[in-house]
Amino acid sequence: MTATAPEPVHAAYDSKIEGNIVITKLDAAINWMRKNSLWPMPMGLACCAIELMATGASRYDISRFGAEVFRFSPRQSDVMIVSGTVTYKMALAVKRIWDQMPEPKWCIAMGACASSGGMFRSYATLQGIDRLIPVDVYISGCPPRPEALLEGLMRLQKKIDAEHSLMEQKRELIEELA
Repeated sequence: MTATAPEPVHAAYDSKIEGNIVITKLDAAINWMRKNSLWPMPMGLACCAIELMATGASRYDISRFGAEVFRFSPRQSDVMIVSGTVTYKMALAVKRIWDQMPEPKWCIAMGACASSGGMFRSYATLQGIDRLIPVDVYISGCPPRPEALLEGLMRLQKKIDAEHSLMEQKRELIEELA
């Protein structure tokens, strides 16, 4: 018996795999994964936290957006939802938790108090969490309805979808390869 070389297989149209191929950009694929698997860090500081908990319940179904896994460890979270009044005493803890979150990370300021201090214009209240950490989405209301939080989550997803994730996250690697 003599061994013969296998005949080359030619690529041809195959109707069995027609719908199983996706062609996309790497940025688009990364952003799609990130926006559909957000793991929120609930920073419930006051009354808005009740509406945040309601959003996680079955009636509003936050899991439709891939954000049903509330993590109470900052190292496992990528979006912080600050809901309620931020006092100066609590501000350092919020900042410490924010610093422990891995990149990429985003912040949602839920309610009037987290956005601008709300009705509390006192020496003990921080007049907006954006004075301490960068905020990506502001949700108005006192307290905002769960539907408003879902709208804010959808706006964050649109923002994530427009990011240049590979260029921003792997800048050193790209410069090294160039």
